[in-house]
Amino acid sequence: MNTLFLRDIQLQAIIGVYDWERLQPQSLLLDLDLTLPNKQAGLTDDLANAVNYADLVERLRAFAEKSERRLIEALAEDLAGFILQEYAVEKVHLRLTKQGILPKVGAVGIEIVRSR
Repeated sequence: MNTLFLRDIQLQAIIGVYDWERLQPQSLLLDLDLTLPNKQAGLTDDLANAVNYADLVERLRAFAEKSERRLIEALAEDLAGFILQEYAVEKVHLRLTKQGILPKVGAVGIEIVRSR
């Protein structure tokens, strides 16, 4: 198995439980580790056998922008489910972070692992 990783993907989403959090989109950071079912991309050097990560990032950004979840946990579940449904990956290890939301706290977030 191979693992494709993407770090510090910048997303925008309406997220939060307080009214002031829901007035405008907030910045989020997403880290992904995607376990691939085989090594065909490396053997064939063919994008058709790989996860097109440019496409993945674009689609995740669009997905997050349409989302209006209250909890970061719920958005993380949605994102993981989307990836598993739309891409040929066996496992998603996802870390979603909200920065600067609490005084004197650099970031809050959730880390989940989901499989087929």
